[in-house]
Amino acid sequence: MGEKPGKFPFTRGIYSGMYKDRLWSMRQYAGFSSAEESNKRFKFLLEQGVTGLSVAFDLPTQIGYDSDHELAKGEVGRVGVPISTIQDMNILFDDIKLNEVSTSMTINATAPILFALYIVAAENQGVSSKKLMGTIQNDILKEYIARGTYIFPPEPSMRLVIDLLEFANTHTPKWNPISISGYHIREAGSTAVQELAFTIANGITYVSDAIKRGLDPDIFASRISFFFNAHNDLLIEASKFRAARRMWAKIMKNRFNVKNEKAMKCRFHVQTGGSTLSAQDIDNNVVRTTIQALSAILGGTQSLHTNSRDEALSLPTDESAKLALRTQQIIAHESGLTNYPDPLGGSYIIEEMTDKIEKDANEIINDLDNMGGVIEGIESGWIQNEIAQSASRYQNSIDTKERIIVGVNEYKSDNIDNYKTMEINNNSVSIQLNRLKDFKISRDNNLVKEKLNSLHTIALSSQNIIPTIIECVKSKCTIGEISDKLRDIFGEYQSSI
Repeated sequence: MGEKPGKFPFTRGIYSGMYKDRLWSMRQYAGFSSAEESNKRFKFLLEQGVTGLSVAFDLPTQIGYDSDHELAKGEVGRVGVPISTIQDMNILFDDIKLNEVSTSMTINATAPILFALYIVAAENQGVSSKKLMGTIQNDILKEYIARGTYIFPPEPSMRLVIDLLEFANTHTPKWNPISISGYHIREAGSTAVQELAFTIANGITYVSDAIKRGLDPDIFASRISFFFNAHNDLLIEASKFRAARRMWAKIMKNRFNVKNEKAMKCRFHVQTGGSTLSAQDIDNNVVRTTIQALSAILGGTQSLHTNSRDEALSLPTDESAKLALRTQQIIAHESGLTNYPDPLGGSYIIEEMTDKIEKDANEIINDLDNMGGVIEGIESGWIQNEIAQSASRYQNSIDTKERIIVGVNEYKSDNIDNYKTMEINNNSVSIQLNRLKDFKISRDNNLVKEKLNSLHTIALSSQNIIPTIIECVKSKCTIGEISDKLRDIFGEYQSSI
């Protein structure tokens, strides 16, 4: 085949040597209970050899409520770490040098606030924002499509996304200010082709809005990253990743007239498929995760999270998280795959699948263009309906045994699994609430009020809001207070679907 790794359109990889020169970043998604407990897990994972941190936030943090809010009851620390204040953020990264570690944060509606908290936490360590490395998801469109943790209507939400892109362009040059995510679209039930199409379409929307703001795609697009899912069909998944690179490179060059090759490269993180994990016979999940990790590596990912075997039951234990990381390390150091860029390239079935996935995904993008774009596709319910139909077909294939899931609808085990899952320390919630109460009492509340009033003024204008949010964080405004001020101005989105 004529294409070479590291050459446009980057089907075979964005670097010529790929893993021969540099391994992918090994991340393990973590965050639970409290900032203290999550800090301990981060340090444990770093000791075990992760090369980047990945932060999971609890639901109140994701939708802009402090831990003491009425709606936060029962959710504090459940699915991630609770972060209400700069004090929480300082504790989360205590004794972790933020100029030496790359951090990924899965946060969207409140991404500008968590981004500000991270910058201020780094400053409190004496680290300049220009030295920070990592990624913030900041992908609100897929929240409307699949995940649901949105706060504001699409228009002000898109303004916040582009504000963060614009600010990062000049203040955090090593930081990826958006990670356009197909992962959650796939978890909602889409096919591989739909995952790719809707993700790329979202990317087109963000780039278009940033250009309207006056940003130069040759500059800001070089920091755009993507986040994909890896399911069990190894060859389809590897082909999907190859098609993603080719599609994005062509779109950036032909649609947006980008000249900088770095801005044409589709750099992406992969997480193995959470929805493929079974609660029955959980050891089978180790095999599933290994297959999925192989597809990501054969497909040329830049970063990888491997799910733990017990995540269909609970948050992972230390031992399960370590085993998931060891899966990556064994592939990296014992399989020999890293010696060959795009080792599947040239296989007739891989090339055929790559071409077909690209063609089918482009047809979906064209359909969206014809209906007016992604936001129109969301508000009409077309995108959500397409995903729902695919999810229904997938479940039906399991119910009818057209698709065999080992240990679930065939080859079931009679053994009773007495696996001891991870338990959340309920005392951590009390500690979090007491700390938040003391924080609010001990600060200068007149200064807090003054900064929130300034935020109100800036939010009503067309100015970039990120510097004002940073000032709010420095003045000890909480995530809930900042979010509530923005709710007052932007309103809350109510889906009609």
